[in-house]
Amino acid sequence: MIRAALLAVCLAACGPGMKGGPGMNNSMTGPGVTPQASEVVSADILAREPLTNLAHVKHILIGWKELADAYGGHINPRADKRTKADAEAKVREVLAKLKGGADFDAVMKADSEDGGSSQNAHIYEVSPDAQLVIEFRLMGMRLHTGEIGVVQSDYGFHIVKRVD
Repeated sequence: MIRAALLAVCLAACGPGMKGGPGMNNSMTGPGVTPQASEVVSADILAREPLTNLAHVKHILIGWKELADAYGGHINPRADKRTKADAEAKVREVLAKLKGGADFDAVMKADSEDGGSSQNAHIYEVSPDAQLVIEFRLMGMRLHTGEIGVVQSDYGFHIVKRVD
């Protein structure tokens, strides 16, 4: 009896069609979420309701030296030389390139500090229970196809583009 009641509560909390994991309406202020205080963060996109339970995205990661602990001693040498203010300036520069018509994959290869995305244009599958930082998941599920947004996590700024 208790088991059935617990199952009913879990199903109601997860919502229809979801296979566990955090719900789509997670708050940006919940535990484990990096505060989104920077002006480069796409607060307007993060304020939206999620558009999907499954999105495919690419991203450009821009870090800074104060985040070195998150990388366990393996921070990108470019990030290790930059302050958060420098990282914000780099994000603005990258966004200007993209808004000016630059190819996302080419910019990703040149500027991303994530080894997977900079080397092979890796596409990430984003869902509520994907093994990705929550900020990245929240952004990915709120973007329209082709849209670009910026989010901050413990690893830096993620310039995220939804590809489908």
